[in-house]
Amino acid sequence: MVEEKAKNQLGFWSIILLGINGIIGSGIFLLPNQAAKLMGTASIFVLIFDGLLVVSIAMCFAQAANYFDRDGGPYLYAQDAFGEFIGFEVGFITWAVRIIAEATMAVAFQTALVATFPNLAPYKVLIVSILIIGLALMNIAGTHTSKIVIDVITVSKLIPLVLFVAIGIFFIKGGNFTPLFPHGHYQSGSFAKAALVMFYAFTGFEGLSVAAGDMTNARKNLPKALLVVMLCVTTFYILIQIVSTGILGSKLAQSPAPIQMAFAQIAGGFGNALVAAGTLLSTGGLLVASSYITPRSGVALAESGIMPPILGKRNRVNAPWVSILVGMVITLLIAWSGTFGFLAQISAISRFAQYIPTCLAVLVFAKTKKRRPEDFNLPWGPVIPIVAILVSLWLLIQVDHKQLLIGLGALLIGVPVYFIMKLTHHSSKV
Repeated sequence: MVEEKAKNQLGFWSIILLGINGIIGSGIFLLPNQAAKLMGTASIFVLIFDGLLVVSIAMCFAQAANYFDRDGGPYLYAQDAFGEFIGFEVGFITWAVRIIAEATMAVAFQTALVATFPNLAPYKVLIVSILIIGLALMNIAGTHTSKIVIDVITVSKLIPLVLFVAIGIFFIKGGNFTPLFPHGHYQSGSFAKAALVMFYAFTGFEGLSVAAGDMTNARKNLPKALLVVMLCVTTFYILIQIVSTGILGSKLAQSPAPIQMAFAQIAGGFGNALVAAGTLLSTGGLLVASSYITPRSGVALAESGIMPPILGKRNRVNAPWVSILVGMVITLLIAWSGTFGFLAQISAISRFAQYIPTCLAVLVFAKTKKRRPEDFNLPWGPVIPIVAILVSLWLLIQVDHKQLLIGLGALLIGVPVYFIMKLTHHSSKV
């Protein structure tokens, strides 16, 4: 049994591929225009800023991962460092984060579909509803994504992006990089807004730490893999933004599907079709995978006593039907509430409820845990986690109050749920 488990565990390069696959998705296909609208050519520097922030957060995750060999990620770190209540809050919002992300991906698919077939624009609610309800019913029936489908998704999204950079770099026009800002001047507050929008494209790396229990020598491999993944993704994103800007110039800000438009300009119908197919396959595939994983986050919370046991109920094909239906309703409400750009910001905001506690936990672990010589060790002591925390808080301060409330609302909802669950457990013991 031990040998079989070791055989099925992920090695170093498998972890890296899993991380890249989990991060690169609809964000980089559809969001470069949002950053360009706010910052123009200077949006390239926004990506560098986001890359540095995410690398610093990933380094905190890598440091925290030193001390654990089992699944859990942010929830596990928060519970160990700050106790049951904070652990509950982070665990509770983990499910909320997945639901928000699923709603965002459904709207991303609809956005990409409309960019390819403009006549479908009036049917946003119908398209999104069919996607979310259809996937919920599929999962209740016990169907889930196969490894072959996941491999096809990975290839289908990376090939168009790699070709776009490799070919597009020869079609860059220097004049398209001026002016640096829209209308020639910087508008106060636009940098933070652009940084938050593009931050969504970097999210997902935390999934690696959650799956630590499935990795070979997680203490050694996970920290290194996190850094390699984030450096690769950041470099790739910066190249994509440079090529997009160099080809489209100011037109980048106006396109609902910027990479598709840019590739079409240099490769005609072939480029347009390739990126359109890659966007739809990538977003649709990740949505299918998310629809399978998200309800199981609810089940995990129920099984650990964080949420009511009814969420863990399964049908005759072992599908967690209650969790699927509850998640479906909430996902529909969120998906109906806004555009892809709006929901991408909410999704990014909600992730900070996992990121900030993990960075804080690293500061606690420095005092409470013993390090081994072979463990990953953050350079400069507490500097990186403190900078990551302060920059993250600075970004959140810039956010519209409505978006902040929606993005972090699960933390407020979690407070009464926590005390209800505590009372329920106390009553059952009595």
